[in-house]
Amino acid sequence: MSAYQPRTQEMQFLLSDVLQAPQQLQQLTAFAEVDADLMHQVLEESGKFVGDVVAPLSRDGDEIGCNWNKGAVSTPPGFREAYQAFWQAGWPALASAPEDGGQGLPAVLEAMLYEMLSAGNHGWTMAPGLLHGAYECLKHHGSQALKDRYLSKIATGEWLATMCLTEPHAGSDLGLARTKATPLPDGRYALSGTKIFISGGEHDLSDNIVHLVLARLPDAPPGPKGLSLFLVPKFMPDGSRSAVHCDRIEEKMGLHGSPTCVMRFDEAASWIVGEPGRGLNAMFVMMNAARLHVALQGIGLLDAAWQKADAYAKERRQMRAPGRGKSAGEADLIIEHPAVRRVLDTQRAWVDGGRVLAYQTALELDLAKHAQDPRRVAQAQRWCSLVTPVMKSIFTHQAFHGGSDCLQVFGGHGYVREWGIEQVVRDARVAMIYEGTNEIQAIDLLVRKVVSDGAQSLDALLDDLLHSLAAPAKHAPAWQGRVAELRSLTAEILALAGPQPAVPYEFADDYLRALGVVLLEWAWLKIGLAVTEGTADRLDRWSKPAQALQRWVVPEFGLRVGMIRTALEAAQPL
Repeated sequence: MSAYQPRTQEMQFLLSDVLQAPQQLQQLTAFAEVDADLMHQVLEESGKFVGDVVAPLSRDGDEIGCNWNKGAVSTPPGFREAYQAFWQAGWPALASAPEDGGQGLPAVLEAMLYEMLSAGNHGWTMAPGLLHGAYECLKHHGSQALKDRYLSKIATGEWLATMCLTEPHAGSDLGLARTKATPLPDGRYALSGTKIFISGGEHDLSDNIVHLVLARLPDAPPGPKGLSLFLVPKFMPDGSRSAVHCDRIEEKMGLHGSPTCVMRFDEAASWIVGEPGRGLNAMFVMMNAARLHVALQGIGLLDAAWQKADAYAKERRQMRAPGRGKSAGEADLIIEHPAVRRVLDTQRAWVDGGRVLAYQTALELDLAKHAQDPRRVAQAQRWCSLVTPVMKSIFTHQAFHGGSDCLQVFGGHGYVREWGIEQVVRDARVAMIYEGTNEIQAIDLLVRKVVSDGAQSLDALLDDLLHSLAAPAKHAPAWQGRVAELRSLTAEILALAGPQPAVPYEFADDYLRALGVVLLEWAWLKIGLAVTEGTADRLDRWSKPAQALQRWVVPEFGLRVGMIRTALEAAQPL
């Protein structure tokens, strides 16, 4: 089956008609000259690059994979050439500052690019996927000397970067990390320790790799507050190879085109990034950027799965569809069968709604950085803080489970390699795990952000959502009722969380899912306000997933609320 192809016109509709992104951005001095035509041109050209250059390599990336040989890693055929063309064309530098070699364009264009890249070739995209986070981390926390040497190389993508956090005994609990950093007489530090699950820790895509590593100084206290951040390149400024070794690459369920490395630091010379003991603060800049990108991976992978299932359903004939009558020897296209239609329309609802939320989040990032009004900056920061963990969780979950539903459309053909759908499902599974597991995202939302401030931020976010719907919309009253019920439920949680602080952990995932449904429905209300006229095909394109959302997605809200209330009742003191 043919490779994924970006459908940029639909993406443009959500960007311009639904979110009115060009109008929002032109109010910011930094983007006064970024109009709709420019944004559409960038999107069209990036879509062509993904469809023509990156997506066709996905199958070889999966079947041939990466090769480790005596510490060196070679990527699948065509990967290096595609990456060299990618950075030389300026694609990694879209949202980086011009003074650092970037193009200074809005973050939403970068977000849309990485959605398409993930859909087209998730394994290949893992390499540049951390660039923007590494750029922001170094820009905000690096010394001037480090920025002079490395910032433009990372901003342009000429050199790739890694995020070295996990150790064999320390995954989600980074406070257990034991990698040591010993001060050297010249002001540098010698790093010693082993990091695992390092995406792109070693490869042949770029001429250098910049590792950002969490480690512990000799006098550091135990726990996360004792961690500092260090930069160590694959090749030192004098051209010598640093004492960083790739001991092996993992054999994985999916993502065979991305080398997941075990990296050993053998007294490797490094420079500290930021202040001693504040490594996690610096690294969180990178991790937060990565979480939005992981949400975009989920949306892109689900779209890739949907494209394959939709194309197959329009070719495959099996039986007569219900209500179509009987005729000997005839069969209908399976897209006429209600069970298949339900799968396709439901996944379409998730993809389109997810795009609205992801693109809005990217817009909020730009507003948080460039808006002049402090109230608007605070509003943007609130959106990103609360919505990002929800998106990371629900869309990576849907990429795997919805992708599996798309595989079901193929029947037995989906379980064999020929059609490529099984690769999408395998590749998608890891996104529920890395950059903070989905369970950690739920705890971050409910415990650290909602309960911790008495739901003040959540209430303000819900107010923003209510006020953003400028005109009445179908289903809006029912949605407003769900918003009110979420507020009431949150108050019940807060009342119990005081005397029993452990209780919210039990249903944090259910709470995140409930808020996720509210956000997804808001996105579709926004779409509905924009789809008011057009051809029958255009109206049908947007009405079917909107109907599927109401029938097959929104009811989850009641399920999750019921589960939480059952848990609250069980936790009540006798």
